[in-house]
Amino acid sequence: MAYEIKRFPYPGTIDADGHVLEPPDLWENYLEAKYRARALRVAVDAEGYEYLEIDQRPSQRTNKGALAIMGAMGEEDLRPRPDRRYADSRPFGSCNAAERLSLLDQENLECTLLYPTIGLLWETELEDAELSLAYMRAYNRWIADFCRDSAGRLVPIAQLTLLDPEGSAVELERAVEDGCKGAWVNPFNHRRIIHGDPRHDVLYAKCVELDVPIAIHPTFTPHAAAAGIFDWPIQGRGWGEAIWLRAIVQQAFISFFSLGTLDRFPQLRVGILEAGSGWVGPMLDRLDAFSESLNLAGKRPSASEYFRRQCFVSGDPDETIAPHTIDATGADCFMWATDYPHPDHPHTWVDDLTRYAEKLAPETRAKVLGGNVKRIYKLDYTLPKSARPATATHA
Repeated sequence: MAYEIKRFPYPGTIDADGHVLEPPDLWENYLEAKYRARALRVAVDAEGYEYLEIDQRPSQRTNKGALAIMGAMGEEDLRPRPDRRYADSRPFGSCNAAERLSLLDQENLECTLLYPTIGLLWETELEDAELSLAYMRAYNRWIADFCRDSAGRLVPIAQLTLLDPEGSAVELERAVEDGCKGAWVNPFNHRRIIHGDPRHDVLYAKCVELDVPIAIHPTFTPHAAAAGIFDWPIQGRGWGEAIWLRAIVQQAFISFFSLGTLDRFPQLRVGILEAGSGWVGPMLDRLDAFSESLNLAGKRPSASEYFRRQCFVSGDPDETIAPHTIDATGADCFMWATDYPHPDHPHTWVDDLTRYAEKLAPETRAKVLGGNVKRIYKLDYTLPKSARPATATHA
């Protein structure tokens, strides 16, 4: 469908969590030869629907044409059909670097941090640590190449796995040398070891050594909604999972506080992406009150102090509560993101973010819109000398 590209009114704005739609043959082209027969692939079933093939097996989650809606820009695009193909359903700027730079210029964004799409789907169904890391190395090499000629305005972020923290530490060093400005991991762990556990310290030590942040980004998870508590009917599960997934992210994040990770690595920068941000203030209030009730205050930093010292969160443009809590929670810790081109975040983000920004004091606004992400990720980019057209329409 056609959609209007609007221009955001505030300069110095950075998208902290945009996405790409990877080419379907990425892993066949970028995997090391020994893994190529086991590459991620987009295949077609007997009914004509596309599905994701993971280690030579059909995906149980990404099937029946679901890939083709990953770049949907309208309600009619959200209905999978046998005749719709992932490679033909990628909107402007989602899979072409030159187009993405044009989109940034038209929307008045200085740069964007880029995360995958297929890369968010497969890890839930693969427990092989060696192959998982091979898939991630292939993606990280590709995204570095995708961003390489953008003068720093397209920012590659490395995908890593807690299935192999030692191997991920090695890959992080390689990826940072290749241009990546940070890393992300999913909110679960097939080994059932929570994120802040000391068994992951080798990766966090490497983040500190390289002076790059690490963040938790939602993905498909290997658990049914509210597993072990409720059996959700399929027709209501989407709403339940939307909140349940956020709770998983919160638990993973809190483990950095409660298990002493931020004490062991006081220079580590830890973030949360695509899980909202308005909940952070009430969560910190609860954790601080809990510490007070157990007479833990003063024996170690409070949750609020940890957050302000080492953490950050990227929220959504359409949040209504978050703008009113940022200054009280920590104005140096908040960012925003488009999530473009994923269909759960509509392309009307310009209107939403304008309303969001107008509620912020000028100093806070400058930090949240771009200053914080530029500082935390140590971004260095070159803006074009002349701006592109203010508005445009693309199919």
